[in-house]
Amino acid sequence: MRVVAAIIAVLTLFLWVSSLTMAANTANQTVTFEVTAINEVSVSGDPGDLEVNTATAGSEPTADTDATTTWALTTNQSTKKMTGSIDEAMPANVTLQVNLTAPTAGGSSQGDVTLTTSDADLVTSIATVAESGLTITYTLSATVDAGVVAQDTRTVTLTLTDG
Repeated sequence: MRVVAAIIAVLTLFLWVSSLTMAANTANQTVTFEVTAINEVSVSGDPGDLEVNTATAGSEPTADTDATTTWALTTNQSTKKMTGSIDEAMPANVTLQVNLTAPTAGGSSQGDVTLTTSDADLVTSIATVAESGLTITYTLSATVDAGVVAQDTRTVTLTLTDG
């Protein structure tokens, strides 16, 4: 009988200790989160100097082109567009054009676009995308009526905006 009482006591103690180790202690937290609009654009640097310095006899001067720079884009919004402008008008009979390659994930390049001091659409219908290494091609052209134009600079501003 003592043995049975001892076994019952040991089993009771074992069950009581087991229930203590299996008891659940919980705590709750509320996590607040948000993903805000992300719209980032960058360029790889400045293009090389553009110089109109040749022509075929009887034809307008030959345009000069540079495609050594690239642009990158990250947006988590759809229906965006990239616009471009320059800070100061070009001299008479001199034209600066830009052509941005559209992201492969969505967007439509507008091809060669003449830059002015007003924003012009360069790439439209941009969807959510994160892509880099997209080519920028600049073309400088002039007619014979431009005459000789001294070296000068223009600042090109690319802007990602609602499309």
